[in-house]
Amino acid sequence: MNQIKQLLQKRIVEQIDFGQDFSEEALLDLIQTEIQKESQLQFISVRDRLRLKQEIYASVRGLDILQFLLDSSEITEIMVNGKDNIFVEVEGRLKRWKNSFDTEERLQDIAQQIASGSNRIVNASQPIVDARLSDGSRVSIVLPPVALDGPVITIRKFPLEVMTMEKLIGIRSITKEAADFLILLVQAGYNIFISGGTGSGKTTFLNALSSYIPKGERVITIEDSAELQLKNVENLVRLEVRNANQEGNNEITIRDLIKASLRMRPDRIVIGEVRDAACIDMLQALNTGHSGLSTGHANSSRDILSRLETMCILGAEIPLLAVRKQIVTALDIIVQLGRLRDKSRRVLEICEVGECLNGDIVMNPLFQFVEEGENTEGKVFGELKPTKNWMQRINKGKAAGIYQKLADAGMCAYET
Repeated sequence: MNQIKQLLQKRIVEQIDFGQDFSEEALLDLIQTEIQKESQLQFISVRDRLRLKQEIYASVRGLDILQFLLDSSEITEIMVNGKDNIFVEVEGRLKRWKNSFDTEERLQDIAQQIASGSNRIVNASQPIVDARLSDGSRVSIVLPPVALDGPVITIRKFPLEVMTMEKLIGIRSITKEAADFLILLVQAGYNIFISGGTGSGKTTFLNALSSYIPKGERVITIEDSAELQLKNVENLVRLEVRNANQEGNNEITIRDLIKASLRMRPDRIVIGEVRDAACIDMLQALNTGHSGLSTGHANSSRDILSRLETMCILGAEIPLLAVRKQIVTALDIIVQLGRLRDKSRRVLEICEVGECLNGDIVMNPLFQFVEEGENTEGKVFGELKPTKNWMQRINKGKAAGIYQKLADAGMCAYET
């Protein structure tokens, strides 16, 4: 059947003028005609004909067999480890998919198609690239010779529905009390850093928080691959990095974009993720009167401070004490996300960044996740609970006129 499918694909592609607008209906009609003309298919069932028609359409117009996975609302991540090994994530758990690509060359073609769609280049001399699909899904591509068992494609699917804070509360990722507190801080211009491991929902949470940025602000987003969906922001500038060309020139990095954004009169700078020496530029931007939001990988609120220190030192020869002072003056709040053993995503901690005392950064936990047990199916029960510690950074709250609301929420003392 695979040989027949490849023969039909070749015939159909030869009849299509890709320089002209070829509609979906015309393509489906052409596929149906070629299937009916093929004598070797006259005795197959209607169900098999329909499946073959869908597969050929996906191979010509979509991403071959991956298109079926992309169209499935249940699948959140797709992992291709060579042409024969495909895994998917469903409800936080990995499962092997029974299908495979016909040839490694076809998988190579899909990788090239994805990269070119994001104006990226991927080949043997430049075998690693990050890209995105037209719907915003994040893609990582690694080709041979770096990938020993064939092309590796990892797709983090873009959710069809934008995750809002109300939905996060509904699925118990965060409590309403903690959500209301963070919303107040966003509206007041506090600098918030979202930390967590891979797949903990950092970008999703950043999207949800960003929707509470006041409408009158000018917001600039900076990302490796554009994923953020900021709603209710009229004055929005979206910036995305550019990889170097084949000669290694014309690269535009996160550091370049942060520096450029400071000349664009931003009220708020939102950086999708900080993972390298761009950290020092982010801290300097937040230390010069700009408000910001960002994310980074770490296992705890304390660990993200260590990572930020390391990234800063890699970016500039600065004494550690100076780096720590930069951090405490730039960041106000750290939100730590995580995936529990039942694969649910939760806010595990909300910490205030305190002062730098005796060379160490003091942390002030404001909310912490308290586990209360699990049921027979392994589902973990627990809640993000306030620690009853008061906020120390109240000046921004006073300037924004939310001090009374923070006091009402039990986050600081009432002024007498």
